[in-house]
Amino acid sequence: MTQDLSWMLEDVLKVPGARHAILLSADGLRRGKTQDVSPDLADTVSAAMSALQSLSRTTAEFVDPGHPSRWRQTVVEFSHGWVFLVAAGEGAYLAVSASADVDMGDITFRMQQLVQRLGKELTTPPRENVEGK
Repeated sequence: MTQDLSWMLEDVLKVPGARHAILLSADGLRRGKTQDVSPDLADTVSAAMSALQSLSRTTAEFVDPGHPSRWRQTVVEFSHGWVFLVAAGEGAYLAVSASADVDMGDITFRMQQLVQRLGKELTTPPRENVEGK
């Protein structure tokens, strides 16, 4: 069973303009979500973000043909806001939606801080409560 890390995602919403956050696996399964995202929307967005990161990685050669380029993040602009997608550890991604007027530097900085914290949680197995020990 994978641990639910939703509680950690609420921190990124402290940035003015941040709306929602979802933690997903590379294969598009939801690993966590902020409170205001319905489970159905979170599952749909998780699958879409997995596909989006795959497309982004596939187009890396377009950046500089002949030189390997590592994907770092994908940012998509909409008329009413932004979606940010970054790697969040081995086989995990963090997606955050924000309003059009969000400070992009602030949100990406907060996401990187969260990714560092998530990385520790994602690589540490959940503690088991063993009675008598």
